[in-house]
Amino acid sequence: MINDNGNDNPFDTNLSLDGRPGGLVIAVSAPSGAGKTTLCNMLTREFADIRPSISFTTRKKRAGEIDDVSYHFINDENFDKMIAAGEFIEWASVFGKRYGTAYKSISGNDAGYLYDTLLEIDVQGVEKLIAYYKDAGNPGKLITIFVKPPSYADLIDRLKKRGGISDEELKNRLEVSYTEIRKSNIYDYIITNDDLGRSYLKLKSIVVAERCRNINKKI
Repeated sequence: MINDNGNDNPFDTNLSLDGRPGGLVIAVSAPSGAGKTTLCNMLTREFADIRPSISFTTRKKRAGEIDDVSYHFINDENFDKMIAAGEFIEWASVFGKRYGTAYKSISGNDAGYLYDTLLEIDVQGVEKLIAYYKDAGNPGKLITIFVKPPSYADLIDRLKKRGGISDEELKNRLEVSYTEIRKSNIYDYIITNDDLGRSYLKLKSIVVAERCRNINKKI
């Protein structure tokens, strides 16, 4: 008997991966201030086999951030070199600074299926990821999740509590947030972050369910 792995031993199959192999790419987006980073940090603290993808950025390091842990902080010249070398699956300019996801950030686990990769990424990046995996013939590998605030009033309050934001910057961020929320219909899942505990439970539930999805389902 030849099993699904192409071997003649019917018992030579890994039975620990539920309905699908690992190696998912989980892309999470949200307007600035909606709580995306907090939720993603909670997820990686609980799941040792979910690893955050570390983006490249030209912006300056903020207090508490660590190079090559929070981001790969590089200058504009090196960012341009990476673009020219075709190293980014996607990159975008956000509030005057550039952010990019390198191919190597999401492809390192394609063979081993040892962990899933978590990306905090904007809407432009998700659009490119969707196109990339569709062209690659593997759209099921990508799971997209959009986190939104319960209201714009709540979002304004959260942004103001961060401090150090001018009225002009607040206006710009709200305009971008409006555009991002309007595009949220391209995502697989939407979580309204009106309560952190409930929102995290939803995020965790999505991940657990997707890991159990049967990719070999016969209709």
